[in-house]
Amino acid sequence: MGVWGSAQRTEKDISGCGIVGIMNERGDAFSGESIAVSICTMMERGNGLGAGFAGYGIYPDFKDYWCFHVMYQEEKAREAVEEYLAKRFVLKHQGPIPTNTVRALRSVPLLWRYFFDVRNEVKDAAGEEDYIVECLMEINRNIAGAFVFSSGKNMGIFKGAGNPDEIADFYRISDYSGYLWTAHNRFPTNTPGWWGGAHPFGILNWSVVHNGEISSYGVNRRYLEGFGYYCSLSTDTEVMAYLFDLLVRRHGFSFDVVGKIVASSFWSQIERIEDADERAFLRALRLVYGSALVNGPFAVIVANANYMVGLNDRIKLRPLVAARRGDYLYISSEEAAIRMVSNDLDCVWMPTAGEPTIGRLQDGEA
Repeated sequence: MGVWGSAQRTEKDISGCGIVGIMNERGDAFSGESIAVSICTMMERGNGLGAGFAGYGIYPDFKDYWCFHVMYQEEKAREAVEEYLAKRFVLKHQGPIPTNTVRALRSVPLLWRYFFDVRNEVKDAAGEEDYIVECLMEINRNIAGAFVFSSGKNMGIFKGAGNPDEIADFYRISDYSGYLWTAHNRFPTNTPGWWGGAHPFGILNWSVVHNGEISSYGVNRRYLEGFGYYCSLSTDTEVMAYLFDLLVRRHGFSFDVVGKIVASSFWSQIERIEDADERAFLRALRLVYGSALVNGPFAVIVANANYMVGLNDRIKLRPLVAARRGDYLYISSEEAAIRMVSNDLDCVWMPTAGEPTIGRLQDGEA
């Protein structure tokens, strides 16, 4: 049965996942081989049903253009997407995503990438990013057998149904250099293992890798639909990517405030806060953004062009460790995955439950 078959999208296995992120805060690029070595240290955290990588700064020759990575079931879907893109954007370059043959991988979809600019009339309307979101949502919902799985500038998501070493080899991750990388090794819990359901999930320059389970998926999904975000990839983590885009880009919140929304303090904790203004602020966040609260055990690493952020659920039901060495920030499910690529660390710590660990590009742009 093909990659889009119903059987492959309804199978269920139980356990956990591994996540890791490496960021050079000066913006110095390093090989994707480092992130591949790191995530492969946690092979036992996956079961071969999904792995992936996100890299930033990897397309310097096209850094000013949007880039869609798209997976297709068949040529007919590719033709429909390319006709759609040609009508709405100025295409600069397109072609298959470079890959190796890896015999262990099955039901490999057609994988293409497109570099393009937004037409001037859209730019003049000052709605470029919202226009990109609208277009990728339309492709994912309405063009059968096609899914946009990466949509930022000077970054790319590479993922599929396989082990992390297989996916890294398949996409030739070591051939890329970037200043920020995240990776995921998947062991699906309540959602199926298929190419589009692997992590990272992304929208615009956002990417998210996740270990855990989002039991509030239904509430979060319906909330996001009210803002024009539609989930189509059969995996609960998709809502996390859209929540960060909504709360940070569109609503203008800092990561500290987003942490207080997504991993909100318990009502009992809020009521014990002595400072009246802070107590009122946290009450207001829970009341106004209650549907953006993410329930269930989770540890996530969220990235965009300028930041890498690690965040746990409020009672830390999934592991997360962070470390620094010079200009590098590391976040991972396990310290061993960090030490495999950087053993001589300046400091190592366990992030506080519900409090974001934030890495920031020093000059604000790559």
